[in-house]
Amino acid sequence: MIMQAPAAALPSVLLRLGRVSNLPTVWTNVLAAVVLSGGDWRGRHLGLLLISMSLCYVGGMYLNDYFDRAIDARERPDRPIPSGAISAYAVAAIGFVLLGCGFLLIAMAGVAAASVAAALLAAAVVAYDLRHKGNAFAPAIMGACRALVYVTAAALAGGISAFIIVAAGAVAAYVAGLTYAARQESLDKVGNLWPLALVAGPLLAAVGAFEVGAGAIAIYLLLALWMGAAVYLLAKRPGIGAVSRAVGWLIAGISLCDAALLASGGAMVPALMAIGGFVVTLVAQRYVAGT
Repeated sequence: MIMQAPAAALPSVLLRLGRVSNLPTVWTNVLAAVVLSGGDWRGRHLGLLLISMSLCYVGGMYLNDYFDRAIDARERPDRPIPSGAISAYAVAAIGFVLLGCGFLLIAMAGVAAASVAAALLAAAVVAYDLRHKGNAFAPAIMGACRALVYVTAAALAGGISAFIIVAAGAVAAYVAGLTYAARQESLDKVGNLWPLALVAGPLLAAVGAFEVGAGAIAIYLLLALWMGAAVYLLAKRPGIGAVSRAVGWLIAGISLCDAALLASGGAMVPALMAIGGFVVTLVAQRYVAGT
């Protein structure tokens, strides 16, 4: 039997597997990359990129549960596969189909650089899912996945510039830092704190916000305060579940990173849209766990 959950419960299972509450952070990555590359964020490329990158993200999340099924059976038996809500083979099939469709949508657009970037993204997603437990380089691979979302979007919409590389690298550093924290989530503790310094990457890349104006500065400071609050939870662990809560905050904060980067480039309307993505992620995480 492929689908083992009752029909009424199956949609909830599928949403949990895809960690769909975090999708707005992918959308704001795409928005930021399109705008910062000089592309038209109201043009046809944005919709194509939003769909394709969403498919890649959700597919990657499904594959994460598939490859982690043995570990989850010991540490997180309530996850859909070990709990018997859905078969492992169904999860793997859905994951690979979604990831493949995400790549094909980009490839069919006919832009070679975007196709190469999308292929690298798909490969990085599989590489991370296949062997991330106990792998010291896994956080860097996860960061590379987010960087490749930026690069793919930029390559298709406007072109890869020096600032796109800087922005992609900054977001990659941030995601690598939060991934390190997320690896300790089941223990409700964080070992060495120094990798969390990586989350400051977007603050360095977006420092140009101070030359744009009061609105841009406010967005920059919002990001800094949000990061500080999350790192405080990780460092002090004031209560049970502090690490899990901080990881969720940092994931939602990816959209704030995009907002600060957009604000540093003077794109205030898209920056406010990215803040909207941050808020939507926080709300969605109340209904579908982001980790």
